[in-house]
Amino acid sequence: MDTAIVIVAAGRGSRMGGEVPKQWQMLAGRPVLAHVLDAFADLPVVLVIHPEDRARAVALGFGGRLVDGGASRDASVLAGLQALEGAGVSRVLIHDGARPLVSRALISRLIAALDTHDGAAPALPVTDALWRGAGGLVAGTVDRAGLYRAQTPQAFRFAPILAAHRAHPGGAADDVEVARAAGLDVAIVEGEDTNLKLTYPGDFARAEAILKGQSMDVRMGNGYDVHAFCDGDHVWLCGIKVPHGRGLLGHSDADVGMHALTDAIYGALAEGDIGRHFPPSDPQWKGAASHIFLAHAVELARSRGYDLGNCDVTLVCERPKIGPHALAMQAELARIMGVAAGRVSVKATTSERLGFTGREEGIAALATAVLVRA
Repeated sequence: MDTAIVIVAAGRGSRMGGEVPKQWQMLAGRPVLAHVLDAFADLPVVLVIHPEDRARAVALGFGGRLVDGGASRDASVLAGLQALEGAGVSRVLIHDGARPLVSRALISRLIAALDTHDGAAPALPVTDALWRGAGGLVAGTVDRAGLYRAQTPQAFRFAPILAAHRAHPGGAADDVEVARAAGLDVAIVEGEDTNLKLTYPGDFARAEAILKGQSMDVRMGNGYDVHAFCDGDHVWLCGIKVPHGRGLLGHSDADVGMHALTDAIYGALAEGDIGRHFPPSDPQWKGAASHIFLAHAVELARSRGYDLGNCDVTLVCERPKIGPHALAMQAELARIMGVAAGRVSVKATTSERLGFTGREEGIAALATAVLVRA
């Protein structure tokens, strides 16, 4: 890959306090740097650390390039950049190890901006009033027009930013200052409020809250199925045998409601439909009970860390009447899926005598399933 990331994590973080530097303190059960490294898992990483932290980096399981930092941030960045020299890198991102919540979307925006600029950096417009203070009193105001709050990662074409750092006398606030001193143009890319820098103890509580909100992964899928009536004296609907003057035609037991629900779960997982997992061309599924399909879909979801949030099945038919059996259907679907009945809805409607369901040629079913991974 021609894009790499230099993560600067050699500082001691005196304002944060604590027994270890802030980048090694625990955030949501893991070191801050573990979260940072997760964000850049797709890129080659150079991690610039304090020499005293090598054992911590090894314990973290970091498998990239470790580089000892310098006496200042500028020196640490230069050491990281020089470690990439000759590696075929044409673009580089430089990131503070105390910003654990950078998103993949922000990284992509920065890399894309390098197609037309020497550098790119995320920032947020200043929206609060700005004051100057003296002796604990407001001493004046500052016009906020055109002011931004700078963030990292900051992205650059590799050769120019390496040359810029080698030429800079040091003491820069960030890499944008170094780039501009060298005459490089730096585009402003939209930053993110969640991309906070851990500076004071209270920042950890905010970061924990953000991580908690980000950790919930919600997926929704829809399913639709139709089966025609045929000769018979009952139909299977949502796992319940319902007496009727006709049956339903299908390769399996033709449980149209359970098929729609199964497809909804597969859909939420981006796993196609029943036919992908249980092909009708396979004779072993001839006349199979549909609870096999539903149980497989639920187990597949759980194997990926998802639980059923809730589901809703609507049966569309003139007859048989669903109302007397709806609670039993709800209970049976809940049993098959191993969830509380309160997470399952089964209801019915007619099509007002319109269409194939109105002509009593068959039954249709629609289903929605919500999967949640916390």
